[in-house]
This record gives sequence, structure tokens and C-alpha cells, in this order.
Amino acid sequence: MRAVSANLLALLFLCTCASVLYVWSRLERYNTGLQITSRGSAHIGPSPDLSAKTFRALLAVPGAQRLHLGGILDAHNLTGVADQTGSLGIRDYHMNVDNKGSARRGVPDKLGSPVEGIFWSEWLEDKFPVSFSEEHARAWRGRARGHRIVRLEPGCGRISNQLATFSDRSKACVRYGINADQVQGETLTYYLASLLGITNLPPLILAQLNVDSEQWASVRRRIGGLQWSERAVVSLTQWVANLTGVITPAPLRQESKGLRPLRWELGNKTTAELLELMQWTDLIILDYLSANFDRLVSNLFSLQWDSRVMERETNNLLRTPRGDLVFIDNEAGLVHGYRVLDMWEKYHSTVLDSVCVFRKRTVQRVIELHRRRDTRTRLLELYRDSEPLSPELGFLSDEHAGVLQSRINRLYKHILHCKVKYHQLGV
Repeated sequence: MRAVSANLLALLFLCTCASVLYVWSRLERYNTGLQITSRGSAHIGPSPDLSAKTFRALLAVPGAQRLHLGGILDAHNLTGVADQTGSLGIRDYHMNVDNKGSARRGVPDKLGSPVEGIFWSEWLEDKFPVSFSEEHARAWRGRARGHRIVRLEPGCGRISNQLATFSDRSKACVRYGINADQVQGETLTYYLASLLGITNLPPLILAQLNVDSEQWASVRRRIGGLQWSERAVVSLTQWVANLTGVITPAPLRQESKGLRPLRWELGNKTTAELLELMQWTDLIILDYLSANFDRLVSNLFSLQWDSRVMERETNNLLRTPRGDLVFIDNEAGLVHGYRVLDMWEKYHSTVLDSVCVFRKRTVQRVIELHRRRDTRTRLLELYRDSEPLSPELGFLSDEHAGVLQSRINRLYKHILHCKVKYHQLGV
């Protein structure tokens, strides 16, 4: 009897331990999916998947190590050096924009065919949202340069970035790059988008860290704790909140034949869906030209080990309640993107080749840059005229400026190919 009693007690003890472990694991899973915003509110969502961190890890690899990576990536090895970007940084943006140009797009009102040749129809262009107008951007830059920063706290992705609160209570994400490439890529991508007339990127300014200046004096102790280098150039981007994640639309997934200007394929979509697809076509153009691998291209790469990656939210892409897409965290573009271009080019080409319908106004700017062959000059002029600290941060090397022009030319040829394929007359 004593043996039976001892066995029963042992069994009861094991069951109790198993129950405790089960409850603990459920709590851990719950906490992992709990995304806390800087305002103290919470959002329940999926935990970050490891595949997404694989690509963001490339941004944290020093240049010397990148040269040894070649064209082969080991997801398990790279995950260990991820840049600590989780759900928190993707959610913590604040919008204070008067989007009068953003129409209410929930009603499937149709004014005719959604396409004209290889272009979105004019009636859709008239409804197209201007997420951050030049007037708004200019006003925001002036305020951001003129106000003191009174607080720095986590909330903008990796731990080296900070959410800044200004003296007027507005906010911005401060990007302190692991190296200058990241701040330069973020900044020059913003001005490249401006050159193309793409308004989905939040306004941005550069600032130089100086704890003795009026702008930074209030956060002197915090800067010291972050171990930010004095005189480093950082970028400040308008913080936008109340955003939701965006899943790649069906026409742009690998199993689809692509986004084509066929009326029978697009005719059953609502106005909201068409306007979102229009913004996607601008995004694909921008990411191709800047060679930004940290968005749709990274998802395409992930398919080799994650067949459902396209069904989850896309990196660095969010949506406002009105339906405007916001292109955030563009640090992989241009400088760094060009340095690792051999690694990613086949995926960039695949994404570009999946699209054969465009905004006419964006294409007109691409054609002009192709014909004049002056992309470097025009981008540099816009950058210098808009940003007083441009000489401190620097610009594209001659080699990278040449890569940008060659990608403009390649994009132009792709548009001509689409024109011939779909019998479009007179671009």
C-alpha cells in the first residue's frame, strides 16, 4: 500500500508540474504577442517571425563581414545578429496630417474602366491620396528644426533609435544608424521619392547631436546613456500612429500572374482596392530604383523556407485609417541596397516584372529622368536645397549615382516592354 500511495503522490506531482508548465508557456506566448505602444495602450498581435529578422539583420552586419557573405544567406546564422526590430517599432508612428486629398474610399463607386492602356485611369488619379504634401512637409520640417527635444524613449524599432518628443508635444523618430549608410539611405530615399512625386514617406530632417545646443540640452543625460557619438548626424522622421499592417495583395504574390492592365481582372475591385494597388505600383518603382530589399523583396526571398510569408504583414509598410499607405524605415535603400545588390538583384527584377500597370504621373517623371540622364544632378540639387546638413551627411558616390541612373533606364525599358505587350499607343 505504501508503494501504491508513493506512486500516486509522484503521479500527482508530475501532473501538477505539467499544468504549471502549460500555463507558463501560454503566458509566454501571450506576452510575446502583446505589443505595447508608447502611450501605454496595448495591441494584441502575432509575435515577430524569424524570417523577417533575417533580412533586417543584414543592416546590422558591418561592411567587412558583408563582403564574406557573398550571395548565400543562412537564416539561422543571421537571425542571431538581428537589429532587434519588433512589432513595437512598426506600430509607433503618429499622424497629425490633414489629408484633405484622401477621398473616402470604402464605397465601390466606379466612373469607368480602371485602366487606360498600361496606366491607371484619370478618374482614379483624381482620387489618388496625397499622404504628405510638400506644403505639409515643409511646415513640419520648419517646426521640427525650431523646437527643443524634451524626451527620448524607445518606440521606433531597434534600440539605437528613439522616439523624440518636442517641446510642442509633437513627436519624431530619431534614427541613429549603426553606420552612416543607414541614415544616408533613409534620407536620400526620401528625396528620391520626392523627385518622383511619391508622397507616401513621412517628412524627414537631419540633425547633428550636440548636447550643448538648445535643441538637445534637455536630453543630455539620455544621450549619454545611449552612447550616441557627439556630432553624429541623425535623421528625424514625423511619427505616425493609428496605423495597421498591410498584406501583399493577391495580384503581387508569387502564385499570381502579376498586376496586369486587364479590365476583366481589375473591374470587380472596389475603388479602395484600386487606390491601394496604385500605391503599391509606386512602392515597387521606388523600391526597385533604390534597391530596397527590406520590404516585398525580403518576403519573396523568404518563400524558400516560409510558403505563407506573403499572407502576413509586409515589412515597413503601414496603412492609415483612410487607406493611405505609409512607406517607413527606408534605410536599406540606395547606399546599402546598392552595396549588396548582387545578393538581391534577381528578386528585385522578379518584383518589377510582376507589374505592368502604372501611375501616368510617376511614369512621366521616370521618362524625363531617363531622357535627360541627370538623375544624380537633380537629386543632389533637391537634397542640398532642402537639407542644410546635407554636406555633413554626404551624397551618393559616383559609382552609386551611376547605378541609380542605370536602374532608371532599366525601369524605362520595362515600361516600354509593357506598352508593347499590351498594345499601348503613345507614352
